[in-house]
Amino acid sequence: MTISRNITAGILSSSIFLAAVGLLWLPARGNPGQLDVCPANRAGFKAPKRNVWAGISEHEANDVYDFLVKEWADLNVTRTPRTAYENFIFTVEALSPNKSDVLPFLWEDSKEPERWAKVVLSRNTEEKPQLIYHAVGPLPVSEATQVVPLTHPFSSGRNYVTNLMADFVGSLDFSLALAENVSDITTELLDAKVNRKNPYDPNSLQVFPRFTRQEPGLLIAWIQFFRPGMGSSGRTLLPQGIYVRVDATSANVSDWVVGDWFYNGVMYANVDEFRRAMRSPDFLKTPPNVDGPWTDTEDFDAKPDGRQLPPPVSIQPYGPRYKLDKAEGYMSWFGFEFYLTSTQATGVSLFDVRFKGERVMYELSLQEALAHYAGDDPMAGGQEFLDTFFGMGTNAFELLPGYDCPGYADYLNTKLHRGGKTETLPNNICVFEFTSDHLLSRHTAQYSVTASRNTYLTVRSVSTVGNYDYTIDYIFYLDGAIEVKVRASGYIYGAFYANNPNKNEDEYGHRIHDALSSSMHDHVISFKADLDIAGSANDLVRLALEPTVISYPWDQPYVKERNTMHLKEYPVTEEAGLEWPKNSGEFYIVYSSDQKNAWGEKKGYRVVSGTGMGNTPHLSILNSTTLGNSARWAEKDIWVVRQKDIEPRGADPLNYLEPLEPLIDFTTIANSESLAHGDTDSEYDGDLVIYFNVGSHHIPHSGDIPNTLMHTSSSSVMFVPHNFADRDPSRESVQGVRLQLKGKKSGGFAGWDPEGDEPNEELRSRGKDKNGGKYEMHEGANYFGTPYAEDVQLPLAALEPDLPKEYRSEEIRVSDLGLNGSAAGVWMRNP
Repeated sequence: MTISRNITAGILSSSIFLAAVGLLWLPARGNPGQLDVCPANRAGFKAPKRNVWAGISEHEANDVYDFLVKEWADLNVTRTPRTAYENFIFTVEALSPNKSDVLPFLWEDSKEPERWAKVVLSRNTEEKPQLIYHAVGPLPVSEATQVVPLTHPFSSGRNYVTNLMADFVGSLDFSLALAENVSDITTELLDAKVNRKNPYDPNSLQVFPRFTRQEPGLLIAWIQFFRPGMGSSGRTLLPQGIYVRVDATSANVSDWVVGDWFYNGVMYANVDEFRRAMRSPDFLKTPPNVDGPWTDTEDFDAKPDGRQLPPPVSIQPYGPRYKLDKAEGYMSWFGFEFYLTSTQATGVSLFDVRFKGERVMYELSLQEALAHYAGDDPMAGGQEFLDTFFGMGTNAFELLPGYDCPGYADYLNTKLHRGGKTETLPNNICVFEFTSDHLLSRHTAQYSVTASRNTYLTVRSVSTVGNYDYTIDYIFYLDGAIEVKVRASGYIYGAFYANNPNKNEDEYGHRIHDALSSSMHDHVISFKADLDIAGSANDLVRLALEPTVISYPWDQPYVKERNTMHLKEYPVTEEAGLEWPKNSGEFYIVYSSDQKNAWGEKKGYRVVSGTGMGNTPHLSILNSTTLGNSARWAEKDIWVVRQKDIEPRGADPLNYLEPLEPLIDFTTIANSESLAHGDTDSEYDGDLVIYFNVGSHHIPHSGDIPNTLMHTSSSSVMFVPHNFADRDPSRESVQGVRLQLKGKKSGGFAGWDPEGDEPNEELRSRGKDKNGGKYEMHEGANYFGTPYAEDVQLPLAALEPDLPKEYRSEEIRVSDLGLNGSAAGVWMRNP
């Protein structure tokens, strides 16, 4: 039976559903009259207060642009640059308010914090082009609005960095001209040359630089050749083995100086020396790295058994069970409540996360995404990326319904204000509830079997930064647990495989094609969790499981001493970096300093390396030559520091341009300040922040060709309630069944004999609900929550969304991991 698109307006009955995809919803049995499938009432759902972290609207951005053009008239500032050397307003977005201003608004009904914009000015001078942060506010723009240098978030005391490459187009022209001048070399060694008239020529070469700040007054670019043309996504699988070093210190591209050349393990002082060596009879030539079907991500022709049938899919027949206020970015789901927003550098952030009305987190947000390579060639040997520079939010593009997210997910848009224009990124955040393939809990007893479905809520975005796609999930579980999970896919950034006597085989990766090495690298992705466990006053402890030898009186006289284990608590008393403990021998727990549960235990949340390929990593490289002080947060797994308004972030996207003297040096944040509090003389009130890393030590192999697979590159950190509640909170919300195998009365409770008389009053009382009523247990299926009790009807779009109609983007602007698309190279040939 064939189902075509022309019936999508109709409804599929369960019989058609069964014939089409081999699935059938069985009606629930044994609970007549229990079905209640009214969708959650979301029409009137509103956030309790305004989202003070929300992004700048297009109207606000236009007002800020107009204000600044007048305010900076002496600089001849333009909204949208027409040349590379104009002064222009690069970005406008919201400046996140101080926590000290927000908490009184949230919890004491104080006035709403002032709204300010954060602006990056691209100021170009002949000597020192700069990118400069300013704050504009209060908003809306009025006579009281002012523009001031934004300095308080930066440990450097500066609000600017030197722009490595103000003239991206100029650098591209320089590289292409250089390649044209050596077309005889590239034709001989690579059987290809650049095509400036048609950059999409599949037989043409590309050229890209890797810039390194060797010292404050020296900027070096290593330029490497790639193929094929600009139309290929597989460029990073196709590096070629020719490299040239350029002194790019001057802000004027015309003053750059071409230096050494590197080929097949040999350095040549200049191009003439390189040419002479090529004419030598003992010159060793390496094969070029050539494109072909091996870089294609799809195989439309293969027909293995089973591919002719569509796979199972998740559906949501009766609508969502969560509530969403899209206007304010506010959500509610089974006790969880939170706000969400998105920024250009870091993408989606969550704020004011509460569970069952209690405070859990003030902020949960991405800070930076680092990829650091190693290798024996000039490109891979020191290559690193700090991806917020290119924009994890700027490059969070539209999601594919039915693939990135279930077809029934809710979608939100974000807006970018750059170069005088507003760009809408449609449907680039999705929200959905999902039921796992494994249960939340289960138990088999003598006369019953109980199973609880594991459903969870996910907020998802995908950031495509050059060659890699990062799927970022914030996941919420029914017991109050929160998980941050990142999965990576896309093309690896390979290295040219030069088979020569100087090469150390497999020291930096594996050979994975004719002339391609896998190029080992670390992914270290930093997040911030500003925990407020039942309030802002918190403590971090290491709860250790330690072996011990102890004598017990009840062992005597047979066992004098017993080898066993016990718990020992070690308070973390000062700011520090921690690593995941050996053998999982310690629990890292953030406790409330003063709030306890019903049993007198401090309310807490455990911080634990979560689900994925293994423990989350920190950077393997010690004192990275390339990174300098720009990413010291990557040197440990977890950090605990004081919360300070002047330290809102652990990294800044412009650190990428000044790694030796970054705007934010994390060592000035985690600088061993005391975490002791409670004394009247202490200025610290116990408000702490956790920075944590996810990622992987990636040693790509043949299975990463053509694309890395998400299930082999996922990692996460979880925040798990630890004595936070009096008992498991999921019991109130979970959906499941108790299959009573024997007994027809009110039995099924612990200690009840189904063959005996009516249970005693103590056991009977355990079956009463809060209103004094009583659920009558019976043989068969006893459901907690509402089961499916009738045939399900759904449109075809619920199984397979109509992507040509639903996907709004016609062309996607992507970054090439050069300076294009970043703050340094926003100016294009056709703005």
